[in-house]
Amino acid sequence: MSQPRSVKIGDNERGGWSSDRPRKAGEAERPPRQQDVSVRGRVLSPTFRMRYNPGSLLVIVCADPALRAKFVARVIEEQSTVFSLDKVKALLAGKVAAEEIDAKAQTLLDAAVAKRFAAGASVVVPVEGLSAEERERYVRAAAAHRRARHIILVEAGKDSVAEEDRAPLTDLRNRLDAGELGQEGFMTSLRLGGRNVEELKKIIFAPPPADD
Repeated sequence: MSQPRSVKIGDNERGGWSSDRPRKAGEAERPPRQQDVSVRGRVLSPTFRMRYNPGSLLVIVCADPALRAKFVARVIEEQSTVFSLDKVKALLAGKVAAEEIDAKAQTLLDAAVAKRFAAGASVVVPVEGLSAEERERYVRAAAAHRRARHIILVEAGKDSVAEEDRAPLTDLRNRLDAGELGQEGFMTSLRLGGRNVEELKKIIFAPPPADD
């Protein structure tokens, strides 16, 4: 019977999936592979009161800035959990050069959110845009501290949605309804439209009742 054959693999032949593969002289280091934040997400049904576990991230998306602000002010029981780019920009107005406000505000918001997650505190972020990239920065911040992630899409009237927002809004709506936002890292998703927006009275962060 022939002996088992040993195959030696040279350093320059090792699998491309390994980030530990030796680098050639002068070869730039590859950036670290990003954490896979995808989960099996659930689509929730509207109710008059929503409860999320303390320490969770809740992202609120709405194409109408006025409706978004009104909704957040009305339903979030603990307003100290709300961290928005608009608020930070308002605080920086007159203190930072106009051309630097956007970048500075995002940096401060990212730091504040990360600090909250590290402390096990809840975070609500009403995002300004509709892109997955904008949501991703907050999902990753929460995932880094093993915090739960949730999203609510608040539908606005057609006349309140800018023309450039209609396509990304339709895409987000379709993906949410299909249960696909788990791919972005959201454990639950909820879409509110029409009367459901007003029927939701309160969002709280609290442990489940003892009999759950």
